[in-house]
Amino acid sequence: MSIASSSALDTREPSLGAPGFGSLLVLVVGTLLLGYVYGPAQGALFLVGGALGIALYHAAFGFTSAWRVFIMDGRGRGLRVQMILLAIAVVLFFPFLASGTLFGHEVKGSVSPAGIGVIVGAFMFGIGMQLGGGCASGTLFTAGGGNARMLVTLLFFIIGSVLGTVNFDWWVSLPSLPPTSLVTSFGAAGGIAVSLIIFAVIAGLTVLVEKRWHGSLETEAPSPRHGLARLTRGPWPLVLGAVALALLNFATLSIAGRPWGITSAFALWGAKGAQLIGIDPTAWAYWQTPGNAKALAESVFADITSVMDFGIIAGAMLASSLAGRFAPSLDIPLRSVLAAVIGGLLLGYGARIAYGCNIGAYFSGIASGSLHGYLWAVAAFAGNVVGVRLRPWFFFEKKILLRNDG
Repeated sequence: MSIASSSALDTREPSLGAPGFGSLLVLVVGTLLLGYVYGPAQGALFLVGGALGIALYHAAFGFTSAWRVFIMDGRGRGLRVQMILLAIAVVLFFPFLASGTLFGHEVKGSVSPAGIGVIVGAFMFGIGMQLGGGCASGTLFTAGGGNARMLVTLLFFIIGSVLGTVNFDWWVSLPSLPPTSLVTSFGAAGGIAVSLIIFAVIAGLTVLVEKRWHGSLETEAPSPRHGLARLTRGPWPLVLGAVALALLNFATLSIAGRPWGITSAFALWGAKGAQLIGIDPTAWAYWQTPGNAKALAESVFADITSVMDFGIIAGAMLASSLAGRFAPSLDIPLRSVLAAVIGGLLLGYGARIAYGCNIGAYFSGIASGSLHGYLWAVAAFAGNVVGVRLRPWFFFEKKILLRNDG
């Protein structure tokens, strides 16, 4: 949905409605029940997920749309805000990752090997972002916000994720560098300095490109709401969304002991679905590791990532209801459905073999100083370039800034 087309919705008098009341009830009751059954941390993480869904929706924080707009139109405001997001995150994360403790609890970053699996998987994920219409976080918050097409993407995202576990061990066996972190290589202060230089260079390049293409930098459109109404009903300034996401990722680190992730839950849901139809995923090496075997044997409500994903969906539904924009429609063109199917499969499979998505690998990986996060970003951007070239076959779109996807 474009900024222009969303203005009519913004003029409505928002009312919470049944979806809003339902999502609010889920967030409150879910937090209490999870806290009672699985412990206070699990309840708190569900609530953090809800806050992430609200922030993602109200800020329309799109990784996919920001990359597409830069590729198609040379506008880099979205990419520059992503650099702000990463800058805040590394400043928050690095000192505690270096010490290994936060508020007296052990913490560790999302640091994975950087190799062929990351390159191929992130490239696939990048294509899937543009065909599926969103990334991992984008798929969740737009689906929760009432975008029916994104439910198709989400379904095939889950299928692609579990398919990625079938031969995950083969991808792991391919050549790669060992897990490498700027925190361990340069220390907290040195790692922060190196990271900020990289972010500044990327932001500077987007400024040069945008000024060359347009002569001036894009400014954010004025909001139809102000003050408390804007905070509760949106739309938020993009920078506010970046600050909120960075702080909430830090909250995840402090509660869960590791950064925010999304797509491992999709693989888990897919594996449990496979069991229901008579397929035994325990025969695959991925589900034989202690952590994954334990997750598969337990309820999804015992899984941190699943609980946070459920919270994101509920939070986005609440936010869309507050904004007066929850209006699902099943009028989806066939080519758009086909793109969602292909895109979802690429997103799921790519995320699994690349050790994460735009959140687990890009945001949280770079926030952890992981080399694989930077490699993921480069390969995924290349995939986005290809995905943007493929979009005209599936979508009839003009060169406009899209707000309502990931």
